[in-house]
Amino acid sequence: MKKYLCLAICLLAMVSCKDSVGTQETADLNQRIDSLQRVNAQKDNEINDMLETFNSIEEGFRAINEAQERVTVERRGEGANATARIQENMQFIQETMSRNKELINKLRLQVRQGSVASEQLRKTIENLTAQLEKKTSELAVLRQELEAKDIHIAELDEQVTSLNEDVTLLKDENAQQEETISNQDQELNTAWFVFGTKNELKEQNILKSGEVLQSNFNKDYFTKIDIRVDKEIKLMSRDAKLLTNHPAGSYLLERDANRQYVLYIRNPQQFWSTSRYLVIQVK
Repeated sequence: MKKYLCLAICLLAMVSCKDSVGTQETADLNQRIDSLQRVNAQKDNEINDMLETFNSIEEGFRAINEAQERVTVERRGEGANATARIQENMQFIQETMSRNKELINKLRLQVRQGSVASEQLRKTIENLTAQLEKKTSELAVLRQELEAKDIHIAELDEQVTSLNEDVTLLKDENAQQEETISNQDQELNTAWFVFGTKNELKEQNILKSGEVLQSNFNKDYFTKIDIRVDKEIKLMSRDAKLLTNHPAGSYLLERDANRQYVLYIRNPQQFWSTSRYLVIQVK
């Protein structure tokens, strides 16, 4: 009887342990799902904010175009009333352009600090900045035409000068940002490889006591590559093996017509995900 009682207790303990493990796995899965949902919600909020800013900028440019048309019509008129309406519309144009400049800066900041970034968004900001620059030039020409008719809008002179300077700064900032993005992109797609005999790798501290890249190895001995471009490495040896770890299935190590090994990187992002340094021992 004792024997059966012990057996029953063991079975109950096993079931309880299994239930506990299953409960923990469920909790972990729910936590991951919650985390993904929070990330998605954050991205949705960022996208909605960007769309709202973009729509405000587009609405501003639409209102500017309408005000420009009104000024064109009023230029054909005469008298104090026409001049007052022209000044009022020109003031509105200037204020709206200043507002659009602030919104474009806000949109640039949203892209830079947020988790949603793409080439298309950067191009959109460039196009909006170019549109602002074009409107600034049109405003300068329009102001000159009004002055030719003795319709001088003195209060706008300082604002127009300031806006011209702001547009120049925006262009310079765009160029600087593009250079930064280009450098970051290049860094993200850079890797280094080396192949050599066992003795050669030891001499450079790349291989030491059977371990790879564990000490102050000679980084200058490596060759720098762009992982988007360099997907084939000729090893010029009939005996080769990878010493660094790279996911199976992301590459092929095959012989060419001369029976010498060539490394073909089939999936660069996966291949370089574990290490940006590749070490191959040859004979």
